[in-house]
Amino acid sequence: MSHVGARYDFQHKARDYQQLANELAGLLAGERDCIANAANTASCIYNAVPGLNWAGFYFRQGGELVLGPFQGRPACVRIALGAGVCGRAGAERRTIVVPDVAQFPGHIACDVASRSEIVIPLLRGTELVGVLDIDSPDVDRFDADDRVGLERLAALFLSSLAGGDD
Repeated sequence: MSHVGARYDFQHKARDYQQLANELAGLLAGERDCIANAANTASCIYNAVPGLNWAGFYFRQGGELVLGPFQGRPACVRIALGAGVCGRAGAERRTIVVPDVAQFPGHIACDVASRSEIVIPLLRGTELVGVLDIDSPDVDRFDADDRVGLERLAALFLSSLAGGDD
């Protein structure tokens, strides 16, 4: 299957995130493999959403998050639950938006170019599967529209795994 991603300007975020969700749903349709779908989801987000320098996954293994498929510079491989933005979002099971990572106590700087971050926990019921982590080199990059749009993309990724052997 070939895939050609659409171009988005994100001048109308709600509309563009909706179109991106439709594109991602088509890309994930019929596939249940966690790694394949995480790789395509990370690539889709990284290449469509402007102003990013990292997009990817960390998956829970015991009391830590372990690096999964991503787009961007090499990253931290293991993050303890509760540590940094990713670990806190996972432990608290809630999306965390950080306008300026320099102001976030305990921030883990995997890439010093990252200035703002959004982390969405991946939950099946109350079980933490992992997190979707998105970074930007711009301070205050993520707003409420980004949160809603990226949470929807994370939900599409999770639903693609339903009933699969991931």
